Amino acid sequence: MLARLRNAQEKKDSGFTLIELLVVMIIIGILAAIAIPVFLSQKSKARETSAKSDVTSLSKEVAAYFVDGPAKLNVTGSSGSWTATETGTGASTPAWTTTGKLSSGNVIDSSTHVDAADNWCVAVKTSDSAIWTYSSTQGLKKLTTCTGVN
Repeated sequence: MLARLRNAQEKKDSGFTLIELLVVMIIIGILAAIAIPVFLSQKSKARETSAKSDVTSLSKEVAAYFVDGPAKLNVTGSSGSWTATETGTGASTPAWTTTGKLSSGNVIDSSTHVDAADNWCVAVKTSDSAIWTYSSTQGLKKLTTCTGVN
């Protein structure tokens, strides 16, 4: 009799019940339902932070140019980089050109314009179409375009 009870007790402790497995799966599902939206918002925040960093870096180059540079700048961008070139000097070869890198997925927005020391705005668009601008008058802002900023 004791041997039978001991044998039954050993068989009972050999695995998990269906209820125990379901409870664990439900807990994992609840944790995943909480974690996935948080993770997705972190990706969006990271994109915005990279765009803010890129537009701030570019604006520092533009501001540094206008300490001594009198001419208009042409700022262009392609996938992963930007170029600022002096224009309006009358020379066939620009006197000043600088380039920089953009974070992955960011591009220079077409509304970017650099007309003079007191009238410029640079804009960077993220891969999810958010646009961050930095202008000579308003500083760093999240706007839809540089148009009308200055």
